[in-house]
Amino acid sequence: NTVVASPPQALMERLKDYGQEDAFALWDELSSQERQLLVDDIESLDLPRVDRIIRCSLRSQGLPVAAVEPVPESDVSAVEGRTMEERERWWKMGLKAISDGKLAVLLLSGGQGTRLGSSDPKGCFNIGLPSGKSLLQIQAERILCVQKLAAQALREGSVGSPQIHWYIMTSPFTDEPTRKYFESHKYFGLEAEQITFFQQGTMPCVSKDGRFVMETPYRVAKAPDGNGGVYTALKTSKLLEDMALRGIKYLDCYGVDNALVRVADPTFLGYFMDKGVDAAAKVVRKAYPQEKVGVFVRRGKGGPLTVVEYSELDPTLASAINQETGRLRFCWSNICLHMFTLDFLNQVANGLEKDSIYHLAEKKIASIHGQTPGLKLEQFIFDAFPYAPSTALFEVLRDEEFAPVKNANGSNFDTPDSARLLVLRLHTRWVVAAGGFVTHSVPLYATGVEVSPLCSYAGENLEAICRGRTFHAPCEIAF
Repeated sequence: NTVVASPPQALMERLKDYGQEDAFALWDELSSQERQLLVDDIESLDLPRVDRIIRCSLRSQGLPVAAVEPVPESDVSAVEGRTMEERERWWKMGLKAISDGKLAVLLLSGGQGTRLGSSDPKGCFNIGLPSGKSLLQIQAERILCVQKLAAQALREGSVGSPQIHWYIMTSPFTDEPTRKYFESHKYFGLEAEQITFFQQGTMPCVSKDGRFVMETPYRVAKAPDGNGGVYTALKTSKLLEDMALRGIKYLDCYGVDNALVRVADPTFLGYFMDKGVDAAAKVVRKAYPQEKVGVFVRRGKGGPLTVVEYSELDPTLASAINQETGRLRFCWSNICLHMFTLDFLNQVANGLEKDSIYHLAEKKIASIHGQTPGLKLEQFIFDAFPYAPSTALFEVLRDEEFAPVKNANGSNFDTPDSARLLVLRLHTRWVVAAGGFVTHSVPLYATGVEVSPLCSYAGENLEAICRGRTFHAPCEIAF
């Protein structure tokens, strides 16, 4: 290792060009080893790109945006307007596409379980179901179940069973533990080669005027670039090409922290294909005006659908009522369950890169001056929607598909306990509908039975296991 006496001239010049020369402010106090670390750290940054993102993001702040309009009814498939025939048709279309290998699943799994009081990746969290399964195990088994349903739907002397490829985005904090977790559990019955792990990027943290915050005298503070970093990460890791080579046409994309997520949902895929759109999202009806959820809106007359964060929606709009229906005008909540075509993902990755506009989150950042107020630069998964020539929304019922795990038990909402109860309640309804009986020694609202995803994906095929049988809650029903 060469001893670095003075900052490399060329690097110093480049930093000056971008107004970031302060990164070398403490050079004289660094040991030669620390100097090398600092040089390596700065050289690892794509400075022109980072500079462009910082400038474009700061500049776009406070720019006027087009007024929001409600989503047109024609863009939404509401539960009450859906016929049995449609559901059947979409389910079959979806299974056919899955058996043709056209669907892959994209999991956003960059978060740690910090708010749950765990340093493990969020997906490893056990929400306390009778089976003790983690979120990731439940999701893996749902994929196995869909593969089996697709194989059964094919039956016409077809060879082998279809494989759904699973792309899992981790972050620098969760990458290694997530890979080890899958390895040590033998991929929960999936094939190792049908899973691809890749990491989301990081972005330097900056001060209000766009200067790098130094975490240590020889390292720039960095933070993951948000779940919308998935688009850039797929592009830079050449996975969009990998998908094309595998013949994948559609991507089912979701966040890890939903205990009821229907991974690779054939009905949603069939609906998506039937509508012929570029992007789609599952939505639930907003429960009450002040609920802290992002909602889908239309930006400007005839503009694209996009998501407005709870904090950005004017309170008068948030509580506005549609006079004809008596419901909220802005009622379709985003729950991070999306479907995209591969072609569209390519467009988004290029468009986001070209526009270089990130959301600025004001945060306290650990720095050489202690906790400093600064900005983290992030993209969100829903930043894709403004690029979509056509978007369709698909309403699902909260108690069937949305059990978020965000906060530690003891919090008021979105806890492992609340998610567990949602799972047990739904599965108990499935068992009773299939002719089973449930006994319980605590009140039924506080317990229930769990159906293994290996037995049933959405309540189907349970008669043979349940009819006339009695189950004592809480328990797991497996093969």
